[in-house]
Amino acid sequence: MNRREFLRTMALAGAAVAIDMRSVTSAFAQGSRSSVDLVAVMGGEPAPMLNRMLAEYGGIETFVKKGAKVVLKPNIGWDKTPELGANTNPEVVGEMVKLCMAAGAAEVQVFDNTCDNWQRCYASSGIEAAVKAAGGKMVPAADKSYYVEVPLPGGEKLKNARIHQSILDCDVWFNIPVMKHHSGAKMSIAMKNYMGIVYDRQIFHSTDLQQCIADVATYDKKPALHIVDAYRVMVQNGPRGKSENDVVLLKSLLASADPVAVDTASVKMFAQAKPMILANVSHIGKGEALGLGTTNIDTLNVKRIRM
Repeated sequence: MNRREFLRTMALAGAAVAIDMRSVTSAFAQGSRSSVDLVAVMGGEPAPMLNRMLAEYGGIETFVKKGAKVVLKPNIGWDKTPELGANTNPEVVGEMVKLCMAAGAAEVQVFDNTCDNWQRCYASSGIEAAVKAAGGKMVPAADKSYYVEVPLPGGEKLKNARIHQSILDCDVWFNIPVMKHHSGAKMSIAMKNYMGIVYDRQIFHSTDLQQCIADVATYDKKPALHIVDAYRVMVQNGPRGKSENDVVLLKSLLASADPVAVDTASVKMFAQAKPMILANVSHIGKGEALGLGTTNIDTLNVKRIRM
């Protein structure tokens, strides 16, 4: 498959979103290294795309060993239904639980420190039902007692944070954000999704939101993968959204162990539906400055897949 075929015209509710591959060449350039650094899958339904993406990494068994305690951290911040694109697609989360359990995981826990009431968020998002149907467990995150303070020696302004206990206790965790517009951070993708593992986010807003997002991503227990849900993408009025008019259907997934790279590629993809400048999402560059990854996608080996 060639680059022009990879991102082509897409539509939602009759409104076409034309993707010009020339302007996102850097986001999907092929490097010369043998291992895959970033996988981008487009044009399918969530579960098949997830399976195809994981196959490029050798399958879920590459990350999840028999008897492992697994944590999935999607975005479940809002009391919104899946059609509005405010939360991670429940089909992605449910399929991920299913795959982890099939690989022999002892348990799969799913949580988010939500913005709206957590019970309503878990239910309205469709994630609670999908997780339970696949054999996983939803865990609460609304109380300070669920969090443990940890140091962030690599942070510039944020030197410690209260991290959810399940992250500390697990053998492996996956960061599974939805790609969307954010009024404060400009975009909410992989690095921004870390805010949902932290108890007190007020310091982020009162200190330096963009820098604190980068700082918390220096936490030394890294996700095995950052899996970005770009199936339904909220392109305006984020992070909550107002209606389905805020959403375009990109039917894509992106994944990498490098949060800076996957966020960079995500911004470039998003920008084809709605103007967005990478420099304006400044926590990405700040993350690169802290050694979390690279914005220079041209140096990476990216696998592009059209379903």
